[in-house]
Amino acid sequence: MGQIKAPFGANTKKTIVGRGASSKGRTCGRGNNGQNARSGGGVRPGFEGGQMPLYRRLARRGFSNYPFKQDFEVVSLDAVSEKYEDGEVVSLDSLKDKGLVKGYDIQAKVLANGELTKKVVFEGLKISATAIEKIKAAGGEIR
Repeated sequence: MGQIKAPFGANTKKTIVGRGASSKGRTCGRGNNGQNARSGGGVRPGFEGGQMPLYRRLARRGFSNYPFKQDFEVVSLDAVSEKYEDGEVVSLDSLKDKGLVKGYDIQAKVLANGELTKKVVFEGLKISATAIEKIKAAGGEIR
């Protein structure tokens, strides 16, 4: 235990500026003169030296639906056949419990990938038209 050492460069001293020539004295690492060398100096975020900044050059038009979009996770009929038994209810909560859907604010959509071999009840989910046909053909129910 006494032989363990930190790798070279892991432990460095804190840089103390403006305390004489032995440290970063005089200009304190800010260069010689100019706006950034002054106390309180510097430019605001997005400033490009008088050039028209990017946030003003880009057009800001139209409507974005991004804040209102809903994310849907895909669930295939194969996965439902594997995880569920006859007569069980397939809902968003049960899909989360069985690990088929992950996430907090997420919805699920059942797609017709594979075959459904069990009579299960689908409740409160979006289901594709082809999947509806396969579910009804297997004797399942949609609520």
